[in-house]
Amino acid sequence: MRKGILLLLVLGAGVSARVAPGCTNIIVTKGASAEGSVIISYSVDGEYYPTLRATPAADHAAGDVFEVQGRDGQVGLRIPQPPHTYATVGIMNEHRLAIGETTFDGRPELQNKRGGLRYWTLMQLALQRARTAREAIKVMTDLVATYGYASTGETFSIGDANEAWLLEMIGPGDGGTGAIWVAVRVPDGTVAAHANKSRIGTFPLHDPENCVYSSNVIAFAIEKGYYDPKTGGPFRFCDAYCPATAATLRYTEMRVWSVFRRAAPSLDLAPDYARGVAGAKPYPLAIKADRKLSVQDVIALMRDHYEGTPYDMTKGVDAGPYGSPLRARPIAFTQGARAYAWERPISTQQTACSFVADLRSGLPDPVGGVLWYGLDDTYTSCYFPLYAGIAAVPASYARGSLQTFSWDSTWWVFNLVANYAQLKFSYMVKDIQAVQEELEGNFFALQPAVETTAAAMAKSDPERARRFLTDYCVAAGEQVDRRWRELAERLFAKYNDGYVQDAKGNAQEVGYPDAWLRDVVTLRPDQFTLPPDGSATSPAAY
Repeated sequence: MRKGILLLLVLGAGVSARVAPGCTNIIVTKGASAEGSVIISYSVDGEYYPTLRATPAADHAAGDVFEVQGRDGQVGLRIPQPPHTYATVGIMNEHRLAIGETTFDGRPELQNKRGGLRYWTLMQLALQRARTAREAIKVMTDLVATYGYASTGETFSIGDANEAWLLEMIGPGDGGTGAIWVAVRVPDGTVAAHANKSRIGTFPLHDPENCVYSSNVIAFAIEKGYYDPKTGGPFRFCDAYCPATAATLRYTEMRVWSVFRRAAPSLDLAPDYARGVAGAKPYPLAIKADRKLSVQDVIALMRDHYEGTPYDMTKGVDAGPYGSPLRARPIAFTQGARAYAWERPISTQQTACSFVADLRSGLPDPVGGVLWYGLDDTYTSCYFPLYAGIAAVPASYARGSLQTFSWDSTWWVFNLVANYAQLKFSYMVKDIQAVQEELEGNFFALQPAVETTAAAMAKSDPERARRFLTDYCVAAGEQVDRRWRELAERLFAKYNDGYVQDAKGNAQEVGYPDAWLRDVVTLRPDQFTLPPDGSATSPAAY
């Protein structure tokens, strides 16, 4: 009997190693995008090793099963295979269906650890079995109804070339059956975002074209005491199943606020709700951006440290002398009797990998879906294209481990560059961005020619088109890997021992920024003050 084994993709490869849920999704609907496409971004945060894979389509005989393995490697569930499963690459399948997620946990008592399916398995099964977002929602909700749901609260971004949906799901508690869920279509012409907090509030009960939900979604909340229809006002899924605190809002809604404030400055959205101000109005599920957004715009939105706001992480004593936005975990800390927390930006060193799925109609399936993929921190990453029709991915993106550094692993090379840059961030980030902008710019410039060629091939020789796209994407990923290894070597030489080499390779003393020096001497003036006969400019042996 043939069996389908669950491949550990980037969406679940190291979930057991995650310290805390920390992902972000941005959803751009067809009417809100510059190309008339649906765009879904997904940054996957956590200290684990991502493995990029391309899984081929397959035909299955009667009796074939999909085996779901537990973290101990034991098979816990066998699900009958359909006659045919679709090819996937990362979080996208061959029919331009893409799925992202963020974990909101919600009410811990509702996790059913004995349920059969966790969220990453649901995503993989949906990509293999569905052609559209609506089909994916049905696949996922039917599966949990049959086999049970084992994860905590989850928000899924589900998009195809025409529609984008949000599906929010939570378990029924230990020993329960199925799941509690609601799915709403993101209104066309709008932009949505979520970052580890349930965001669906009220929803229409009699509009199946735009909203579907489990039959018990309200009754279960009433039964558990999460909602009282007599005193609670209109039912809001997020309030019932993911009650907010000032701390959780700071951790989650700040990212949403920053996406919205950059996509639609004209709204002048206050940060009050994200900062936990009592009585502040929650942000809408989706907004209309001031202009239509491109894939490049969405990538830019993912590269965010609250620059230009009072929360700018490149400013202040906590940014160090060179404006580093990195803050070591844990985010929360105490001093004396008071509790504090660093800001949590979209760009973070904890990101393992990220995607931007561009799902376009009017093109053949193999060309119409393109997944832009990057490793490590979105700010210092470099995105390259993976088309829906490819049969393989670059080898260096699919090998390695969290425990051992290797030059043969692109993930480790990106981590090396990003971590080394923290020594002199304001200097080194410019070197990184120069290579980043060159490569990404070239990929976007080549896109029309590549797609015109592939689309023409697809009409007469689909297999030749597949080989062409695969060769192009693999070469693009290999080019990024090669240039980043060269960049790592160059940064080590240019910034060795705290110096900065000039254009001729001569080491220069650059010292520290004046603002930081003022802070130092203000805090400890006696330690650093020279004696009266000393001179900071004299050729002494300093």
